[in-house]
Amino acid sequence: MTDNTRSPGRTRRTAVALATGMLLLGALTACGTSGASGATPAPAAATSPPTAADPTLRMVKNGGHTLAFHLTPGHGPTIVLDAGGGADSSYWKDIVPTLLKNTGSTIVTYDRAGMGASDEVPGPWKVDDAVSDLEAGLTQLGATHNVLLVSHSLAGEIATYFADRNPQWVTGSVLVDASLPNFYTDGEITRIEAANKEQVAELRKQPSTKQTRQLLAVAAGYTAMHRAYHQISWPDDVPATVIVSAKTPFDTPDDAQLWRDAQAQFAGAAPNRTLVVAANSSHDIPLDRPDVVVNAIDEMAKKLG
Repeated sequence: MTDNTRSPGRTRRTAVALATGMLLLGALTACGTSGASGATPAPAAATSPPTAADPTLRMVKNGGHTLAFHLTPGHGPTIVLDAGGGADSSYWKDIVPTLLKNTGSTIVTYDRAGMGASDEVPGPWKVDDAVSDLEAGLTQLGATHNVLLVSHSLAGEIATYFADRNPQWVTGSVLVDASLPNFYTDGEITRIEAANKEQVAELRKQPSTKQTRQLLAVAAGYTAMHRAYHQISWPDDVPATVIVSAKTPFDTPDDAQLWRDAQAQFAGAAPNRTLVVAANSSHDIPLDRPDVVVNAIDEMAKKLG
């Protein structure tokens, strides 16, 4: 189905200042920037229940590094919001209050390693490590059942591996213009890798920041990682709402159509999956059309109870 309304008053975040049409870094990872979270730990003993404006900051240790998780307690499913590459937990700051009001659910946002208030981890980015970090965080938060994963862009890869490894934890998902396994045919991987050589070289010329270092880490080992990802399947019994942007992450018509086709193919592969087209939206659907994302989460949360 297609949603044609547009939410007013949305403020555009600054896009990563790289070439238009970037595929790997612009389309699948750094779709928008959010800067460091700058979060301040909440008092250990609050005098009143936390609100969406003051979630509790929990610093979680995993494998020698520390990660920042932000917890807003509630009831029902635990909604975990995972931003795309190059973005931290603050990417969701305008959506969390609405979700809390609409659902009353526990809401978790977090900074992946190297982003926001979380430690950097040297070396190429590995999805297994990212899944391990999310597992550690949710375990230490006590959120190991009835989890609703909301995953944008690159985070779709984390969600897919996470759900494959932990189907007993995940009861539903909203995949927001997410990187999905069936997109990564050998031909498409080769095309993307070739197209990104110039963009990676340009990125290396920029000042070294947490964000640029993480984007370069994601670019390293891209081919092998995505060939393996192409073989992963989403669990049949975990429902998913698939939101695809009208524009897609790509400027080239062929790649854009392949992206649309992959999203539709994934959504059509099981009866418990739904495809939603976010009209009037770029790849940054949570920023352009937060209403579409919130509505999809609301509907999924109601189904999960």
